[in-house]
Amino acid sequence: MTEAIPDYPFEQPNALEPPREWAETRATCPVAHVRMPSGDVVGLLTGYEEVRGLLTDPRFSRNLDREGAARMSTTEDGGTFSRPSQGDADIKEGPGHRRWRRLLSRAFTVKKMEAWRPRIQEMADELVAAMVAEGSPADLRAAVALPLPVRVICALLGAPSEDQDTFARWSETLLTLTRYTQAEVDEAQAEFRAYASDLVERKRARPGDDLLSELTQITDSQDGRLSHDELIATVVGLLLAGHETTSNMILKMTAMLLSERERYETLLADPGLVPGVVEEALRLDALGGVGIPRFITEDTEVSGVPVGAGSTLFVNLHAANRDERKFPDPDRFDPRRENSAQHVAFGAGPHFCVGQTLARVELQVCLATFVRQLPALRLRDAPHDLRVREGISAGGFEDLWVTW
Repeated sequence: MTEAIPDYPFEQPNALEPPREWAETRATCPVAHVRMPSGDVVGLLTGYEEVRGLLTDPRFSRNLDREGAARMSTTEDGGTFSRPSQGDADIKEGPGHRRWRRLLSRAFTVKKMEAWRPRIQEMADELVAAMVAEGSPADLRAAVALPLPVRVICALLGAPSEDQDTFARWSETLLTLTRYTQAEVDEAQAEFRAYASDLVERKRARPGDDLLSELTQITDSQDGRLSHDELIATVVGLLLAGHETTSNMILKMTAMLLSERERYETLLADPGLVPGVVEEALRLDALGGVGIPRFITEDTEVSGVPVGAGSTLFVNLHAANRDERKFPDPDRFDPRRENSAQHVAFGAGPHFCVGQTLARVELQVCLATFVRQLPALRLRDAPHDLRVREGISAGGFEDLWVTW
């Protein structure tokens, strides 16, 4: 009797607990077959070494816009990894991606991102003060978690932050698994690109002291400069990733700490643990979304399991981050864990998240602000009552109500 192929993403006991299938597949099946929302079957990797190995192997492609690749979402285009590049923005992989990455990475150095810390702190102080003034309870997503990363990425790019609700709507639509139609995706993509194109034109005409102005002017004897389509793709990518993932993580980190409040109290007693808490929160994220795909371009093996050319594999970063072979007692929250920062929450290899330093700074600033200004912070609702955003490839909450 053939065993049924399970639907993916797996169901969770609650938003803060991982599906049991993560540990089961890690222990018994290096490549587990699962069915995506599109109906297509893919191989799923949940072990740390397997995930890291696949992400760092340049032979395999992250571009699913090709014959035979699995589709992720129920839309006709198959989802965010299957959408074709627009114009000449060939930056998904290969030489085009390496060139784009070299030009972009000089704008995202640790030194430059750390220089933003005081300004991010001002934004966080202002938002938390406004939330406190409004009174308890409050929806942390609306009050802080969404507006803070939007303000940061907009200030970085030189875009108007009052458009935050529009960015959020466009981003959510483009990240659909089952929630939106192809027509809604097409409309959001066209509007987002038109907005980015207009912003690029304005920065090129009148450069300012911001990242986008720098990117419009930056040139390199080897890599040339970014084309208009490449700049549009960069703006869309940064506005989407620069607020969506960080906004979600602020809420998940806060819920993780407050659901077992001794974690928060440990931090109140020793605020110096903030960086370690952020790394553990990133490692223990149980609501990380569907993961990252790779199209297998040649016959290979994963931990002895044959994988044929033309297959599509998905890596679950957050399942890998609970691999006991890498992180002893992996489900235990330990802000003093020595190797926490070796998690793969930001990916690995040539597509490692270019904005990870900025994300860490934002998460650290936000958490330190809560500790300083809201020592009595608590969740209003029990973990099983927290509302998860359904039908989106990036895991997160619809809202997160807190009291103090």
